[in-house]
Amino acid sequence: MVFRSPILTVFMTSPNNNGEPRQTKKEITAGVVVFRRTQEGPKFLLLYHRGSYWNFPKGHLEREERSLDAALRETCEETGLKRSDMRILGGFKEHERFHFRRGKETVFKIVIMYLAETKEANIKIPSEYSQVVQNDKINGYGWFLSVDAKKIFGRHKENIKVLERAYKFISGRKSDVKKNGSSRIHPGGKFIG
Repeated sequence: MVFRSPILTVFMTSPNNNGEPRQTKKEITAGVVVFRRTQEGPKFLLLYHRGSYWNFPKGHLEREERSLDAALRETCEETGLKRSDMRILGGFKEHERFHFRRGKETVFKIVIMYLAETKEANIKIPSEYSQVVQNDKINGYGWFLSVDAKKIFGRHKENIKVLERAYKFISGRKSDVKKNGSSRIHPGGKFIG
């Protein structure tokens, strides 16, 4: 599916205090739940922004961009990982939907998340992302077991749901390699089990 405009303005049916329709901005972003296998179990990559706010790598879709392409582009930009460092696991695509306030504006946000495995433990946050980017800043990263990542997400219930689904998806996979020892390749060169 191609989204023609990643940020739209739509009208809600409920009136504001003046009796006028309330404007709500709709934003669509995409990201990747990146994990790596360790002896302790899968560890998930979280980016640290500010205060107690951690999140998965993600960002806005560009005009005419597909959600998977945007998710991979944003993850590469924010983490320094290359597409070849990540193996997308086919069959996993989750959506977060929530409202929040940005100043006086109400925003309805849809986040489309994919799942990828990496063997790279070292993340290199590009310098432009350690400065303000779209009113946000990435100050660090960490690899966390699912139980610890859930604690870090705290009140961000949608992130916890995506994390739990990713963990269950990974745990339910017997092997990413077919019996004959070969893997399928997703169009674009990304491996999927």
